[in-house]
Amino acid sequence: MALVAGVDSSTQSCKVVVRDARTGELVRSGRASHPDGTAVHPDHWWTALAAAVKDAGGLDDVSALSVGGQQHGMVVLDPRGEVIREALLWNDTRSAGAAEDLIRELGDGDREAGAKAWAEACGSVLVASLTITKLRWLRDAEPENAARVAGVALPHDWLTWRLAGAQGLDTLVTDRSDASGTGYWSPSTEDYRRDLLELALGRGDVALPRVVPPAESAGTTAGGLIEGVPAGIVLGPGAGDNAAAALGMGMRPGDVALSIGTSGVVSAVTPRPTADASGLVNGFADATGQFLALGVTLNASRILDAACRLLGVDHEELSRLALAAPPGADGLALVPFFEGERTPNRPDATAALHGMTLATTTPEHLARAAVEGLLCSLADGLDALREHGITAERIFLIGGGAQSEAVRRIAPAILGTEVLVPPTGEYVADGAARQAAWVLSGAAEPPDWGREGTETFSAEPTPHVRERYAEVREMHARRLGQG
Repeated sequence: MALVAGVDSSTQSCKVVVRDARTGELVRSGRASHPDGTAVHPDHWWTALAAAVKDAGGLDDVSALSVGGQQHGMVVLDPRGEVIREALLWNDTRSAGAAEDLIRELGDGDREAGAKAWAEACGSVLVASLTITKLRWLRDAEPENAARVAGVALPHDWLTWRLAGAQGLDTLVTDRSDASGTGYWSPSTEDYRRDLLELALGRGDVALPRVVPPAESAGTTAGGLIEGVPAGIVLGPGAGDNAAAALGMGMRPGDVALSIGTSGVVSAVTPRPTADASGLVNGFADATGQFLALGVTLNASRILDAACRLLGVDHEELSRLALAAPPGADGLALVPFFEGERTPNRPDATAALHGMTLATTTPEHLARAAVEGLLCSLADGLDALREHGITAERIFLIGGGAQSEAVRRIAPAILGTEVLVPPTGEYVADGAARQAAWVLSGAAEPPDWGREGTETFSAEPTPHVRERYAEVREMHARRLGQG
């Protein structure tokens, strides 16, 4: 029985799964935490990977390995391959001003023209999340560090490179899904846009990872670097977390996944690239050779965490409280932009609670408003995908937040359609493992692992809830001067 391993190096933790390469049966798993913050030294990812591998019982019997990871993070390397500074993560919004500058510069001062140009060039209108904006921030805020940059990598690129022995910047590798989230690689032409890189960093001659096709080997492990990871394990190209999750779920055109993790992601596999000048939809590549359209929110499961802290309850009790309140929470509505927001693009926004009266200031009403605010935010992302001709034949609810009973039962009412909830799983790590099995097999298509135990949830639609949410969302924006 050949075994494969998949790694999910996410914002909050590192997960490792070991699965049967033919059937996908889970053999064992492990995990370790990452430090909090929006800027983290990559060494912490390496330490967590070692701990997660140990927790999984080592990988001595594994034939192939792939790494899925958080997208967009900026890892800058000097000529010796040393990390220059802490990596800025996707949810670090300090480059919001840099994003606006780059948009206007590509449009010769016209923001609308610049937004259109960026969407056509790289599939996305720039926001603070994308790597290229962080490079511009580095150029302006830390010119001495910027001058030292000899190579730029993403989190999963760096981990794969380290596993292979880090034999020089010319050996860096990535995959098309993660490259498509940089802002300087085009999903349409499948080439790096060094002219855009030069616009951001001031030069375009730095080393960038080679983009490895979906089912091609990216090399082998060097061995002796992490206990339990021997030399000679075949390395897959890896994938960005959203693309890895889509691969792990076996998503096909017509499927839409609503992922409730640290960020909220609405994603759909499409046969053609998308270019949305409004910026609501990001057009990335996927892990199979197709494309992935995404709407991303900065706030998701931590909306529920915040509500738990406010009420002094655990998630199970929060769910019970939310389900005890009426739909719409009698007009109480939460705009859940606790850490700014990406969709809509309001990096400096804050959260706000509207409609407080003596009758609505109860734990039940607040819990309901938190769940509905989370789901309305994701529903806005789903609408944006539909406006670009993407059909939603099946909607899957995944991620840590999908384990909430209130989220599961209220979601179909907010979305206006039934939702499917697959069994709990590490979808990113599973997708990475499935990619590893694909690379190992040499087949034309990834193995069909299937996924049993999916539950279906339905409810009477409550359109008034989304109408109220939209009203207070825009009212709040006007108060902040962002409308």
